[in-house]
Amino acid sequence: MEFPGLSATNRRNVIEGTDVPAIPTKHYAAELQRQLRTLLGHEQIVTQAYGHHLLIKRLDDEEPTVVARLTGLGRNRYGAAFRTHNGRWEPLHGTGSLEEMVDVVVTLLRPYLQPDNY
Repeated sequence: MEFPGLSATNRRNVIEGTDVPAIPTKHYAAELQRQLRTLLGHEQIVTQAYGHHLLIKRLDDEEPTVVARLTGLGRNRYGAAFRTHNGRWEPLHGTGSLEEMVDVVVTLLRPYLQPDNY
């Protein structure tokens, strides 16, 4: 299908039948970062929008380390995955809203989300 003049996101919305424009992933990345910092009690966490993913990074001495990601599944539903030491993504069980998946990530990965000097 061709939709001249529509962005890729809006074309996807037309094809999927959702008439509500997608909220930019950057908005969700900022909200994710706020929630993580609140639950963890420190500021050594940053998030980054990357396509349909929200990367969760721990700030280390040299550079941020990607620890986990949330992947948008549509309609405020997310899946989560943990990045192993060899760079592979291992899925975490379940899907849920952003808030629900923040709780899952913090519960399961808290030791990996702590600063190096913890």
